[in-house]
Amino acid sequence: MRSSLYDAIKANNVSNNKIKDDLVVEAALQININGKAYTVVMRTPNDDEELIRGLLFAEDIYKGADLLTLETIEDHENGFSIINATIPVEDLGKGYLNKRTLLSVSSCGICGKQQLEDITITGKKITTSSALRLSDIRDMYQRMKGEQSLFLATGGSHATAAFDTKKNLLSIKEDIGRHNALDKVVGELLNQYKLREIACILVSGRVSYEIVSKAFIAKIPIIVAVSACSSLAVDYAKEFGICLIGFSRDDKATIYANPQYLEL
Repeated sequence: MRSSLYDAIKANNVSNNKIKDDLVVEAALQININGKAYTVVMRTPNDDEELIRGLLFAEDIYKGADLLTLETIEDHENGFSIINATIPVEDLGKGYLNKRTLLSVSSCGICGKQQLEDITITGKKITTSSALRLSDIRDMYQRMKGEQSLFLATGGSHATAAFDTKKNLLSIKEDIGRHNALDKVVGELLNQYKLREIACILVSGRVSYEIVSKAFIAKIPIIVAVSACSSLAVDYAKEFGICLIGFSRDDKATIYANPQYLEL
């Protein structure tokens, strides 16, 4: 259930009309780890297994090569679900110690952190020989838009699309939350053992710190956004070696970090 019809009134200066409007579903997913509640994510019910895999990867909770053992504990018609991930204790990463508050939101990855130190990301700076032209970006966005069925139906969802060095579409996911969409893409490609094939991701909205940090953890060298980039996103992209491009519309774009990856 990715969308649902709601009664509404469409009004203008001339008339008022009752309509049925298709809205993107936002519902709670409780993620348990080894039988204990870890966090609650507000998401669009779809690709939950990929979402969990990508989220636990980004949070440094599970980075193993094997598929996660997931069990649905509850699954309600309104979209509320509880899924348990069984992870051997020896495979739990350090992120498990920085336990989130039980409720996380789909638009803020920092909200669940307990201390400022918890948002520090460390690792080797990304380098790549990949390069993009503005025409490549335009073509990839057209491909992504053609796959955004939920957005076409509701106008209320975000999307992340991943492409390889040959500009082939590897994965596209939609969700009420920008970060959830990226987690779903990462989770799917982890499960397919194709994560290292990502050369570029396109996101449908703005880019904040959380998008850049998730991309860095997944070693994604190029981020292209249709909208704005935050100051912290730009600072981190420069430090991480990520090419960060915002306001990508038609044949225009604003390059904020590592422009050497874009052929101008």
